[in-house]
Amino acid sequence: MSQTSIPFSCSVPVAYEADIAVVGGGPAGVAAAVMAARQGARVVLLEAESCFGGLGTAGLVPAFMQFTDGEHFLAGGFGQELFDRLNAISDKAVNNPYSIQVENLKRVYDEMVTETDIAFRFVSRLIAVRQEETRVTHAIFAGKTDLFSVAARVFVDATGDALLCYLAGAPTLKGDDTTNMMAGTLCSLWAGIDWKRVKKPDGRSLDDAFADKVFTTPDRHLPGMWRVGRSLGGGNIGHAFGVDGTDEKSLTESLVYSRKLLKEYERYYKQYLDGYEDMELVTTASMMGIRETRRIVGDAVLTLEHFHGRSSFPDEIGRYSYPVDIHAAKPDIGSFNQFLKDHTELRYKKGESYGIPYGCLVPQNLANVLTAGRCVSTDRYMQSSIRVMPGCYITGQAAGIAAAMAADGDVRAVDIRALQHALRDRGAYLPNCPD
Repeated sequence: MSQTSIPFSCSVPVAYEADIAVVGGGPAGVAAAVMAARQGARVVLLEAESCFGGLGTAGLVPAFMQFTDGEHFLAGGFGQELFDRLNAISDKAVNNPYSIQVENLKRVYDEMVTETDIAFRFVSRLIAVRQEETRVTHAIFAGKTDLFSVAARVFVDATGDALLCYLAGAPTLKGDDTTNMMAGTLCSLWAGIDWKRVKKPDGRSLDDAFADKVFTTPDRHLPGMWRVGRSLGGGNIGHAFGVDGTDEKSLTESLVYSRKLLKEYERYYKQYLDGYEDMELVTTASMMGIRETRRIVGDAVLTLEHFHGRSSFPDEIGRYSYPVDIHAAKPDIGSFNQFLKDHTELRYKKGESYGIPYGCLVPQNLANVLTAGRCVSTDRYMQSSIRVMPGCYITGQAAGIAAAMAADGDVRAVDIRALQHALRDRGAYLPNCPD
């Protein structure tokens, strides 16, 4: 006789007690943990994958988006330090400071964490929280063998999926009005590319491939290959439509589909584009490239109106400038044209940026939790801008320093002027911060 559910309960040991627990070791989580620890806080950092960095490492995303607005280094502080460390050890033959050489990025994250007194664990997946009214007291994780918990004064949700906030009952939003989310991408690493002969692909080669039925799905979005080594290319290519990054069944299906899809892209590159004739697949990413899942409903909401207005805020913790980048949720030509229109029109001129208010990091209905990364409080337009790695460094850095400053764990009691000064003193770009 089948059962739809079974009872389960157990006592879970408290493995760590800390001032601040950062859940998620992607770019936002590492920034939060490092900056909180440098404030003197006792920090524990938990990551579900086997390395820090999220999509930039385990996800094989081949390039950073812009750190600057063309005039100012917007991800100053943690982002500047990481950028400088990477450039000091990068292969100069690549000649692109925004290209990601994955093992270098892993190593820099490891160094920045281990240089501080941060306790951390990999392969530790958040499964539940314990709370007293609006305060989270413990986060519960599944390790390789056993469950364990972490107690903290303040929690930083850097899961990307707002998972801690969701488990604690805070309001969240997901995708568009009908819960459609941007397509995912399984990134990949390729060898044997002759970069001297490579040219940027044009629409004609893609049309030819469609006519020849190379692709099962005629997806017109083709970011292409980024040079990440002397003969290596990072492939941010292909879309998995309809994937829900919060659902393991959906992720499983999209991973299998995407690995199969890359055979189609291999044929396209080899047969239709110069310089790729001898390319071979080295590996695919260990995690699906997810652009969008849940985002919190915070004390403030960053909206498209703020993008248009180049807005500033009294509680501003940073500024950013990446364009609106909403990848299509469906493969039809109308959805692609809408993406192209938004990505072309909703972008800034040199020197322009929008402010990020502290209230975007503060989830409603929770007293001692902050968020950082792609799950902060925005509308869908702004989520597509702030979600990239330099944006994550900005919000992560602010969340970490604010968490360290939160008296009695009350994230709403943080002195905003003191926070702004602390951020600016550490290199954050805050031109509107009062002296």
